[in-house]
Amino acid sequence: MIRNQSHQQEIVFKGYQSGRVVPDLFALTNISRSSVSQSVNEGIEITTRFVKRSFDILFSSIAILTGLPVFLTLMLITKATSKGPIFYKQERIGRNGEPFYIVKYRSMIVDSEVNGPQLTTDNDPRVTKWGNFMRKTHLDELPQFFNVLVGDMSVVGPRPERAHFIKQIVARQPQYAQLLTLRPGITSIGQVDFGYAETVEEMCQRVLLDLKYLSQINLLTDLKIIGGTIMTMINKKGK
Repeated sequence: MIRNQSHQQEIVFKGYQSGRVVPDLFALTNISRSSVSQSVNEGIEITTRFVKRSFDILFSSIAILTGLPVFLTLMLITKATSKGPIFYKQERIGRNGEPFYIVKYRSMIVDSEVNGPQLTTDNDPRVTKWGNFMRKTHLDELPQFFNVLVGDMSVVGPRPERAHFIKQIVARQPQYAQLLTLRPGITSIGQVDFGYAETVEEMCQRVLLDLKYLSQINLLTDLKIIGGTIMTMINKKGK
Protein backbone atom coordinates (compact mmCIF):
# COMPACT_ATOMS: atom_id res chain seq x y z
CA MET A 1 0.00 0.00 0.00
CA ILE A 2 2.84 2.42 0.88
CA ARG A 3 4.50 1.72 -2.45
CA ASN A 4 1.22 2.25 -4.30
CA GLN A 5 0.56 5.55 -2.51
CA SER A 6 4.03 6.77 -3.39
CA HIS A 7 3.47 5.76 -6.99
CA GLN A 8 0.10 7.53 -7.13
CA GLN A 9 1.61 10.78 -5.92
CA GLU A 10 3.94 10.79 -8.91
CA ILE A 11 1.09 10.64 -11.42
CA VAL A 12 0.14 13.88 -13.18
CA PHE A 13 -2.88 14.75 -15.27
CA LYS A 14 -2.46 14.11 -18.98
CA GLY A 15 -2.94 17.64 -20.23
CA TYR A 16 -1.94 21.23 -19.72
CA GLN A 17 -3.58 24.15 -18.01
CA SER A 18 -2.24 27.67 -18.52
CA GLY A 19 0.88 26.22 -20.14
CA ARG A 20 1.77 24.01 -17.19
CA VAL A 21 1.20 20.38 -16.36
CA VAL A 22 -1.71 20.18 -13.93
CA PRO A 23 -0.63 18.38 -10.72
CA ASP A 24 -2.47 15.24 -9.72
CA LEU A 25 -5.27 16.30 -7.40
CA PHE A 26 -5.19 13.01 -5.53
CA ALA A 27 -1.62 13.81 -4.53
CA LEU A 28 -2.62 17.32 -3.52
CA THR A 29 -5.22 15.91 -1.13
CA ASN A 30 -2.88 13.20 0.18
CA ILE A 31 -5.47 10.63 -0.89
CA SER A 32 -4.40 7.51 -2.73
CA ARG A 33 -6.09 7.28 -6.12
CA SER A 34 -6.03 3.48 -5.91
CA SER A 35 -7.61 3.35 -2.45
CA VAL A 36 -10.35 5.84 -3.35
CA SER A 37 -11.09 4.12 -6.65
CA GLN A 38 -11.18 0.72 -4.96
CA SER A 39 -13.55 1.84 -2.19
CA VAL A 40 -15.91 3.55 -4.62
CA ASN A 41 -15.89 0.79 -7.20
CA GLU A 42 -16.47 -1.86 -4.55
CA GLY A 43 -19.72 -0.08 -3.78
CA ILE A 44 -20.75 -0.13 -7.43
CA GLU A 45 -21.49 -3.59 -8.78
CA ILE A 46 -20.13 -4.61 -12.18
CA THR A 47 -23.70 -5.10 -13.38
CA THR A 48 -24.60 -1.55 -12.32
CA ARG A 49 -21.60 -0.11 -14.17
CA PHE A 50 -22.48 -2.12 -17.30
CA VAL A 51 -26.14 -1.07 -17.17
CA LYS A 52 -25.18 2.58 -16.63
CA ARG A 53 -22.78 2.67 -19.58
CA SER A 54 -25.26 0.81 -21.82
CA PHE A 55 -27.97 3.27 -20.84
CA ASP A 56 -25.63 6.20 -21.60
CA ILE A 57 -24.96 4.92 -25.12
CA LEU A 58 -28.61 4.15 -25.84
CA PHE A 59 -30.00 7.37 -24.35
CA SER A 60 -27.45 9.66 -26.01
CA SER A 61 -27.87 7.93 -29.38
CA ILE A 62 -31.65 8.35 -29.25
CA ALA A 63 -31.29 11.98 -28.11
CA ILE A 64 -28.97 12.81 -31.01
CA LEU A 65 -30.98 11.01 -33.70
CA THR A 66 -34.45 12.15 -32.64
CA GLY A 67 -33.26 15.62 -31.69
CA LEU A 68 -31.37 16.28 -34.93
CA PRO A 69 -33.85 18.98 -36.11
CA VAL A 70 -33.47 20.72 -32.75
CA PHE A 71 -29.66 20.47 -32.93
CA LEU A 72 -29.66 22.04 -36.40
CA THR A 73 -32.09 24.79 -35.41
CA LEU A 74 -30.00 25.73 -32.40
CA MET A 75 -26.91 25.84 -34.58
CA LEU A 76 -28.56 28.25 -37.04
CA ILE A 77 -29.94 30.56 -34.35
CA THR A 78 -26.65 30.64 -32.46
CA LYS A 79 -24.81 31.58 -35.62
CA ALA A 80 -27.36 34.22 -36.61
CA THR A 81 -27.67 35.97 -33.25
CA SER A 82 -24.04 36.70 -32.40
CA LYS A 83 -20.57 36.77 -33.89
CA GLY A 84 -18.31 33.83 -33.30
CA PRO A 85 -18.29 30.03 -33.64
CA ILE A 86 -21.40 27.93 -33.05
CA PHE A 87 -19.77 25.58 -30.58
CA TYR A 88 -17.71 26.30 -27.51
CA LYS A 89 -15.08 23.88 -26.22
CA GLN A 90 -13.57 24.02 -22.78
CA GLU A 91 -11.17 21.73 -20.95
CA ARG A 92 -12.70 19.93 -17.98
CA ILE A 93 -11.37 17.20 -15.69
CA GLY A 94 -13.05 13.83 -16.10
CA ARG A 95 -12.82 10.31 -14.75
CA ASN A 96 -9.51 9.48 -13.02
CA GLY A 97 -8.36 13.07 -13.50
CA GLU A 98 -8.20 12.80 -17.31
CA PRO A 99 -8.73 16.16 -19.06
CA PHE A 100 -11.22 16.28 -21.92
CA TYR A 101 -12.97 18.97 -23.93
CA ILE A 102 -16.61 19.53 -23.14
CA VAL A 103 -18.73 20.78 -26.07
CA LYS A 104 -21.57 23.29 -25.79
CA TYR A 105 -23.44 25.70 -27.98
CA ARG A 106 -21.74 29.05 -27.48
CA SER A 107 -23.82 31.17 -25.11
CA MET A 108 -21.30 33.94 -24.41
CA ILE A 109 -19.45 36.54 -26.40
CA VAL A 110 -16.12 35.57 -27.92
CA ASP A 111 -13.13 35.86 -25.54
CA SER A 112 -15.46 35.87 -22.54
CA GLU A 113 -12.63 34.70 -20.29
CA VAL A 114 -9.84 36.83 -21.62
CA ASN A 115 -9.06 37.81 -18.01
CA GLY A 116 -8.96 34.21 -16.79
CA PRO A 117 -11.46 31.58 -15.57
CA GLN A 118 -14.68 33.04 -14.17
CA LEU A 119 -17.90 31.58 -12.83
CA THR A 120 -21.18 32.74 -14.34
CA THR A 121 -23.37 35.08 -12.30
CA ASP A 122 -26.93 36.40 -12.60
CA ASN A 123 -27.25 39.00 -15.37
CA ASP A 124 -23.73 38.17 -16.54
CA PRO A 125 -22.90 40.73 -19.29
CA ARG A 126 -20.83 38.11 -21.14
CA VAL A 127 -23.92 36.03 -21.91
CA THR A 128 -25.73 36.83 -25.17
CA LYS A 129 -29.52 37.27 -25.25
CA TRP A 130 -29.97 33.98 -27.10
CA GLY A 131 -27.35 32.39 -24.89
CA ASN A 132 -29.32 33.42 -21.82
CA PHE A 133 -32.36 31.51 -23.11
CA MET A 134 -30.26 28.44 -23.91
CA ARG A 135 -28.63 28.46 -20.48
CA LYS A 136 -31.96 28.79 -18.64
CA THR A 137 -33.34 25.82 -20.59
CA HIS A 138 -30.01 23.91 -20.63
CA LEU A 139 -30.24 23.68 -24.43
CA ASP A 140 -26.62 24.85 -24.69
CA GLU A 141 -25.57 21.52 -23.15
CA LEU A 142 -27.17 19.25 -25.78
CA PRO A 143 -23.88 18.75 -27.70
CA GLN A 144 -22.54 16.99 -24.59
CA PHE A 145 -24.42 13.89 -25.71
CA PHE A 146 -21.51 13.45 -28.13
CA ASN A 147 -19.17 13.56 -25.10
CA VAL A 148 -21.27 10.76 -23.61
CA LEU A 149 -21.07 8.64 -26.76
CA VAL A 150 -17.27 8.73 -26.86
CA GLY A 151 -17.04 7.88 -23.16
CA ASP A 152 -15.82 11.17 -21.70
CA MET A 153 -19.07 11.74 -19.85
CA SER A 154 -22.20 10.03 -18.57
CA VAL A 155 -25.79 11.26 -18.85
CA VAL A 156 -25.91 11.45 -15.04
CA GLY A 157 -22.84 12.00 -12.88
CA PRO A 158 -20.91 14.65 -10.95
CA ARG A 159 -20.61 17.97 -12.72
CA PRO A 160 -17.29 18.26 -14.58
CA GLU A 161 -15.20 21.18 -13.37
CA ARG A 162 -12.05 22.91 -14.50
CA ALA A 163 -8.71 22.21 -12.82
CA HIS A 164 -8.52 25.88 -11.80
CA PHE A 165 -11.60 25.48 -9.61
CA ILE A 166 -11.04 21.86 -8.57
CA LYS A 167 -7.81 22.80 -6.81
CA GLN A 168 -9.76 25.38 -4.79
CA ILE A 169 -12.54 22.90 -4.05
CA VAL A 170 -10.24 20.14 -2.77
CA ALA A 171 -8.54 22.62 -0.46
CA ARG A 172 -11.93 22.94 1.27
CA GLN A 173 -13.50 19.56 0.45
CA PRO A 174 -10.76 16.87 0.04
CA GLN A 175 -13.45 14.20 -0.42
CA TYR A 176 -14.11 15.72 -3.83
CA ALA A 177 -11.42 13.29 -5.04
CA GLN A 178 -13.99 10.51 -4.76
CA LEU A 179 -16.05 12.11 -7.54
CA LEU A 180 -13.09 11.83 -9.90
CA THR A 181 -13.56 8.03 -9.92
CA LEU A 182 -16.79 8.49 -11.93
CA ARG A 183 -17.52 9.80 -15.39
CA PRO A 184 -18.84 13.35 -15.03
CA GLY A 185 -22.44 13.88 -16.12
CA ILE A 186 -24.47 16.20 -18.31
CA THR A 187 -26.71 16.50 -15.27
CA SER A 188 -26.38 15.55 -11.62
CA ILE A 189 -28.25 15.48 -8.33
CA GLY A 190 -26.27 18.56 -7.34
CA GLN A 191 -27.32 20.35 -10.52
CA VAL A 192 -31.00 19.53 -9.95
CA ASP A 193 -31.24 20.10 -6.18
CA PHE A 194 -28.72 22.95 -5.90
CA GLY A 195 -28.27 24.43 -9.35
CA TYR A 196 -25.40 26.50 -10.69
CA ALA A 197 -22.77 27.82 -8.33
CA GLU A 198 -21.51 31.39 -8.50
CA THR A 199 -18.67 30.97 -5.99
CA VAL A 200 -16.23 28.24 -4.93
CA GLU A 201 -18.03 28.09 -1.58
CA GLU A 202 -21.28 27.26 -3.39
CA MET A 203 -19.45 24.68 -5.48
CA CYS A 204 -18.34 23.01 -2.25
CA GLN A 205 -21.94 22.92 -1.02
CA ARG A 206 -23.02 21.26 -4.25
CA VAL A 207 -20.21 18.69 -3.89
CA LEU A 208 -21.90 17.35 -0.75
CA LEU A 209 -24.98 16.49 -2.81
CA ASP A 210 -22.91 14.87 -5.56
CA LEU A 211 -21.12 12.74 -2.95
CA LYS A 212 -24.50 11.29 -1.91
CA TYR A 213 -24.89 10.03 -5.47
CA LEU A 214 -22.02 7.60 -4.88
CA SER A 215 -24.21 5.55 -2.54
CA GLN A 216 -27.27 5.75 -4.79
CA ILE A 217 -25.94 4.83 -8.22
CA ASN A 218 -28.54 2.82 -10.11
CA LEU A 219 -30.76 3.22 -13.15
CA LEU A 220 -33.78 4.35 -11.12
CA THR A 221 -31.78 7.15 -9.47
CA ASP A 222 -30.50 8.28 -12.87
CA LEU A 223 -34.04 8.33 -14.29
CA LYS A 224 -35.25 10.44 -11.36
CA ILE A 225 -32.41 12.93 -11.89
CA ILE A 226 -33.13 13.08 -15.62
CA GLY A 227 -36.80 13.74 -14.82
CA GLY A 228 -35.80 16.53 -12.45
CA THR A 229 -33.55 18.00 -15.13
CA ILE A 230 -36.38 18.03 -17.67
CA MET A 231 -38.56 19.95 -15.19
CA THR A 232 -35.69 22.42 -14.71
CA MET A 233 -35.54 22.92 -18.47
CA ILE A 234 -39.30 23.42 -18.76
CA ASN A 235 -39.35 25.91 -15.87
CA LYS A 236 -36.27 27.70 -17.21
CA LYS A 237 -34.43 27.43 -13.90
CA GLY A 238 -30.99 27.18 -15.45
CA LYS A 239 -28.43 29.98 -15.36
